Amino acid sequence: MLNKLSLNGPVWLASDIHLGADNPATAQRFFQFLDQASAQAGALLLLGDIFDVWIGDDWTKQSPQWLSEALTHLKRVSTRCPLWIGRGNRDFLIGRQLAETIGAKLLEPQVILDIDGSRYLLAHGDEFCTNDRAYQRFRRIVRNRWVQKAYLSLSLNTRAKIAQKARQQSMQTQISANQSNIDVCEQTIARLLAREQLTAIIHGHTHRPNHHQPTAVCPFDRWVLPDWESDHLRAGQPERGGWVVVDGAKVTTLNLAT
Repeated sequence: MLNKLSLNGPVWLASDIHLGADNPATAQRFFQFLDQASAQAGALLLLGDIFDVWIGDDWTKQSPQWLSEALTHLKRVSTRCPLWIGRGNRDFLIGRQLAETIGAKLLEPQVILDIDGSRYLLAHGDEFCTNDRAYQRFRRIVRNRWVQKAYLSLSLNTRAKIAQKARQQSMQTQISANQSNIDVCEQTIARLLAREQLTAIIHGHTHRPNHHQPTAVCPFDRWVLPDWESDHLRAGQPERGGWVVVDGAKVTTLNLAT
């Protein structure tokens, strides 16, 4: 049975912000969003990949300037509205220590959100990319608690170098990969939703924002959250970023231009 979270709307959800030293403009746009959420949201849920990489909660004790600024803004929003943070494929090492540092609560990998009787499955989304078998094997390895314990025993500098190398290899793999394999498998989602008697899911990860409406093959609503990007854009390419607002049975999609 999945964990359940009952909240009063409106609940705001975002993911895939990828905060990091190389994304200062993206960070500023996200901080503006946090100010807006703290004033208007009943609760804010971030569904993973908040950070471009996370090398362990002890990073907060020796945090670089960009991270200190991000933590300050996250802590500020948590004093104004309830904040939940989840883990993604890039920041899966986020733990309870970070959550406590910023005054947030830690989301389980998959959660059933109940708002006035309307229920939604929440997840980062990478677990549903089951056609990408190589990635799923890698995912199982890095989430092994003994592997994580060994990694976290290393110095912060060593962990940062390993994370950077892994990130570069991942980007190269995505460039050469079959694009259909790195999207979610809707049949995998359908089986989980059927088991939990749900008809709606909200997730991120794929950077393919959309509202996929029910079909005969996949009889459920699927909202995909966008990634955030303001720093590494080609000429004429608009900024990316957005969120959804859930208030009972109503789901509204918003973006940075809204």
